[in-house]
Amino acid sequence: MKNAQISKSHFFSLSFVLSRVLTSGVIMSIEKNESELKGLEKSISKITGKKHVSLFNSYTGAVHAALWGQDIGHGSAARIEDASEQERKFIRWLGVERTDQTSVPVSFERIAVGWDDLNDLEARISSLSGSAPVLVLDFTPLGFGPAAAIAANDALIWKKAERLKIFGAFDLQTMWTQEESEPELQPAVQFNYRLSPLVAACVKLTLLRRNRANED
Repeated sequence: MKNAQISKSHFFSLSFVLSRVLTSGVIMSIEKNESELKGLEKSISKITGKKHVSLFNSYTGAVHAALWGQDIGHGSAARIEDASEQERKFIRWLGVERTDQTSVPVSFERIAVGWDDLNDLEARISSLSGSAPVLVLDFTPLGFGPAAAIAANDALIWKKAERLKIFGAFDLQTMWTQEESEPELQPAVQFNYRLSPLVAACVKLTLLRRNRANED
């Protein structure tokens, strides 16, 4: 993972993003129509070319969702190429065995997004093999706080990932309608993985403004 330190050349863009977000009054919301999270999801979907996006307040949360969405849990095996020490420890904590056997498909690909990576983000994503069903994006290096996402074309992976989160998409439906839409997707345990709309707004504006960085 790249260092999250922000260089002086990015100070103007950063101040613009923060001022826009803070004056909007957006901090935290669990409203079903919360727009900042959905806006970030749409931006990531457009950049990655993936149909479904789920947001998380930590990289490990996104990794957990990438695995859980494929029914890789305690007692299962996962293949993660060039796994970092952080990933090794977290996967071990989940009770998932890491394997290098080529007979096991790669569980996910990942990319870290920092300020110096913004303008060539699509090219970096295109350079990945694309063989894994899930792409994990880590936005923590931007410096707004821990933030990550998974992107996939399989709707079932997205549904299971959202079910893993307290106040995920299905929890919000239940809160407002008092009707359980898809009870078969409920996990045994849910986690506080919901991303703050404040952080989502910062990341979203950064992605939308990235191609203008050289104009400022």
